[in-house]
Amino acid sequence: MAADFSRPGSLYGAIDLGARKQALDAQARREAAAQNPAAPGAGPEIIDATAATFTTEVVERSMGVPIVVEATVPRAAQVQEFSRAIEKLAGEAKGAWLLARVDVEANPELAQALRMRAIPTVYLAFQGQLMPLFEGPLSEPQLRQAVAQVFEQLGVALPPPGEGDDEATPQEPAVDPDLLAADMAIEDGDLDAAAQAFQRLLARQPGNEEAKIGLAGVGLLSRTLDLDPVDVLKRAAAAPADVALQLQAADVELLGGQVDAAFDRLIATVRRSAGDDRDKARVHLLSLFETLPADDPSVAKARRGLASALF
Repeated sequence: MAADFSRPGSLYGAIDLGARKQALDAQARREAAAQNPAAPGAGPEIIDATAATFTTEVVERSMGVPIVVEATVPRAAQVQEFSRAIEKLAGEAKGAWLLARVDVEANPELAQALRMRAIPTVYLAFQGQLMPLFEGPLSEPQLRQAVAQVFEQLGVALPPPGEGDDEATPQEPAVDPDLLAADMAIEDGDLDAAAQAFQRLLARQPGNEEAKIGLAGVGLLSRTLDLDPVDVLKRAAAAPADVALQLQAADVELLGGQVDAAFDRLIATVRRSAGDDRDKARVHLLSLFETLPADDPSVAKARRGLASALF
C-alpha cells in the first residue's frame, strides 16, 4: 500500500481512519459486553504463561500494560479461592492491568527462574521489568489493598470497585468523545490536539487499547512529517550500522503499510547491535508494536523474532 506523504491528514498509513472506524465499532461492542457480565467474552483475559511464552506474553507485553503474574499450582485446593479473587480483581480493572497465570508444576524451570518459595507467589511485570509483590494466598480484602497500593505507587489509575456494575447507571456513549475528537484532529492535521485527546482518554482509562494505538500512531506521524521516505530508505540501505537511520527507515516503512519490513529491519538491527544502540532499537520496535492491536499477527511474529534476537 502506497502512502501519500504530502498531507498530515492522510499520513495514517497502517493505522488508517477506516481501520480506526472498525476499531471504534469493536470498542462499542466491548463496552456493551462490559455492561452485561453474563455476555460471552465479558470475563477478564487471563494469559496462560509457560516457560516458552513467558518472555513474549508477559515481559515484552508489559511494555504496553502492567501484568500481574500469579505463579501457582491451579489444581491445589488451598489456592483456588485466591485464584478466583485475583480473577475478580482483574475483571474489575477493565484492562488497566492484565492477569497472567503460571502453572509452576507444569513449568518447574520457570518456577526456579522466578526463585519461588511459596505457592502462590505474585509478581508484577511492568515496562519490561519483573518484580515480586507477595507470597502466599491473601484474603480478597488483603489482595485488593495490596494491588491498589502497588498501582498507586506506579501512578496507574484503577477503576473504582463495582464501577459499571449498577444497572441503574446510565450507559456511556458507545464511542468515546475523546476518540472522536482525536479522529477529527487527525483529519484536520492537528497532531498535537489528537495526542492530547488520546492522553485524556488514557488518563481516564489507562488500559484503553484504541487510545494507545492512536497515541502511538500520532507519534509515528510526528516523527515522519519532515522525512523524505525515498531518501531515508536509500540512505538506510547504504548504512546498516547507523541505528538512528534504521529507526527512521522503520518508521517510514510502517507508515507506508510495510509492517513486516519495518519490524524485520529493527529485529535485524537488534541482532547486530550492542549496548545502548541495541536497546534503542529494541525500545523503538516496542513502540511500533503499539501502533497495531496487541493480537495483530505481525506483532506476534515480531515479538517472537525479538525474543530470539535478544536471547
